[in-house]
Amino acid sequence: MKKRYLSLDVLRGLTVTFMCIVNNPGSWSHTFKPLEHSSWIGCTPTDLVFPFFVFCMGCAMAFSLSKYDGLNKAAVWKIFKRGIAIFLVGLLINLFPFFPTSLHDHSWTFGQNFMYWLGHKRIFGVLQRIGLCYIIAGIIALWLKKPLKILGAIVVLCALYTGILVAFGNEPGPFTLEGTISRKIDVALVGPNHVYHGYRYDRDWVVDQELIDNGHIVADDESVSTVADFDPEGPLGALTGACTALLGFLIGSMILHTTRRHEKDKLAEENSPSYLSSRIFVWGAISLVAGEIISIWIPISKPLWSASYVFYAGGWAMVALAFFAFFLDVKGKKAAFEPFIAMGTNPLIAFVTSGVIAKLIIIIGWSPNSVFGANEYTSLLYAIIFMLVIFSIQWILYKKKIVIKL
Repeated sequence: MKKRYLSLDVLRGLTVTFMCIVNNPGSWSHTFKPLEHSSWIGCTPTDLVFPFFVFCMGCAMAFSLSKYDGLNKAAVWKIFKRGIAIFLVGLLINLFPFFPTSLHDHSWTFGQNFMYWLGHKRIFGVLQRIGLCYIIAGIIALWLKKPLKILGAIVVLCALYTGILVAFGNEPGPFTLEGTISRKIDVALVGPNHVYHGYRYDRDWVVDQELIDNGHIVADDESVSTVADFDPEGPLGALTGACTALLGFLIGSMILHTTRRHEKDKLAEENSPSYLSSRIFVWGAISLVAGEIISIWIPISKPLWSASYVFYAGGWAMVALAFFAFFLDVKGKKAAFEPFIAMGTNPLIAFVTSGVIAKLIIIIGWSPNSVFGANEYTSLLYAIIFMLVIFSIQWILYKKKIVIKL
């Protein structure tokens, strides 16, 4: 196993651990508020999982691409090959188990049901967004190279993305579910049947008879709402998602260059691990403040991956990395964090494994509520047990020094 930056593995491992917990509750109707996503505006701890992944990817990118001197053919090929591979793995997870497990119409043949199933599978997803961000961020990082230029690119991309939302947004506002142009882009690219349908409009927006006729209206005794054709991992948000990765790249480059200087001159204070962790913390604090200030005009929104969300979530990622860098690199407390190192060494395997197991549980029709009951505490207990199953797999790979990469 090659030498790794353990603090990054710990941050990634903590992210994987929390991901397993928040994505797999015993009951979606019974979860503690911090373990839920914000409805649209705002940021809960759960909303930090995805950007932490993207930030860590950008950090690791600084190490993996350091052998390339600028944007050459070999570098471009590596970036596109890995980005596309990540995208395809995400698509395969969406398609798993690769055939319909229930029939849409019992009078149809299997082929007809299969084609209907295939025609309603989601195209985008978490790994798909990560793959797109990897390509965009990797090309920009190797093209510009200099930290100030990369920081300028982050500002330009955030401004471009926000400009697109504002210029083409509709009522009741460009940063709302109803008004964002991102919905139209998603549908134009892949069609309404291939996007996420987990968001709903308020009852005031249920005004289109065509939506009612097509079965897009969800109604019960208390509310009426419209299912939205909006994908939170759609392609437009990859612009700002790449900015989160570029923030990680900047911090990863700082770590790489400082570590190399420290190996040559261990006495220089500016090369010491304690000074490095302090610098990461300061940049994290600056990013947090920037995110809060930007949120005065542009709301913090994970579904939109807004500009304020880029700096806010990126700031928290830097602060967390600085915390782990202090305890591992300065205090030498590796043993206490080894479980997280194990979880973070093979993050892709953890993501794929957890997704496949969760789908298999749904396919066999087993409900955790039948064993654990249905309240917040038992729901969390099941999520922790699920996480420990994934941890056992990660621990075996870690102990055998097996690292699986794309």
